[in-house]
Amino acid sequence: SAINLGVGLARHGKRVLIIDNDPQGSCTAALGYQEPDKIKITLATIMERVLNEEEFDLMDGILHNNEGVDLMPANIELAGVETALIGILSSETLLKEYIELVEFRYDYVIIDCSPNLGQLTLNALTCADEVIIPVQAAYLPVKGLEQLLKTISRVRKKMNQKLEIKGILITMVDYRTNYAKEIREVLYSVYGQNIHIFERGIPMSVRAAEASAEGVSIFVHDPSGKVADAYEELTKEVLA
Repeated sequence: SAINLGVGLARHGKRVLIIDNDPQGSCTAALGYQEPDKIKITLATIMERVLNEEEFDLMDGILHNNEGVDLMPANIELAGVETALIGILSSETLLKEYIELVEFRYDYVIIDCSPNLGQLTLNALTCADEVIIPVQAAYLPVKGLEQLLKTISRVRKKMNQKLEIKGILITMVDYRTNYAKEIREVLYSVYGQNIHIFERGIPMSVRAAEASAEGVSIFVHDPSGKVADAYEELTKEVLA
């Protein structure tokens, strides 16, 4: 979703930086950099430089993707940085410090986070203006949503008063099943009054998985398909 929204915004003429804030480097691999662990300068490198108050070139580590977005990649070294941040004063603001240095170059900075609520995700929430919450149309992901919302509420009160939830994005929806419809109805009934739920969910599709494996967005892999159409609708809603 981070990749396809980022590329969608770039297709509308916006300058976009995608930050891979996940030690698994899935976002990096899905943008065509299939061996993240061989990349020399990544988000881990940059966060260490910010932590140690070192001077560096603001373009260090940023990769220019041929689909019109810039990428700050990640690899397994980021897991070591996350562990090192525990107990360090103001460690939750490192990503914010970095983004404040580079944001003048971009219209949108999209931070792709891992599904856990560790130090890296806390860094993202501390610097973000808005959060889009992708929720798979299944029982367990919906159950985990409540804990995330509590964390966002705490971050808003103590660290980032401007933080807003832009909306819940329902993903991997199999519209042929009653189960997916029931999950959608549960989300609307429990959260719909207080949180925006994006009108168009992202449908389940083998083509979407193929796009990630090939290192391109859905707009390149299957431009006329239903998933590309859904992400175009999401992009327009974000722009609006």
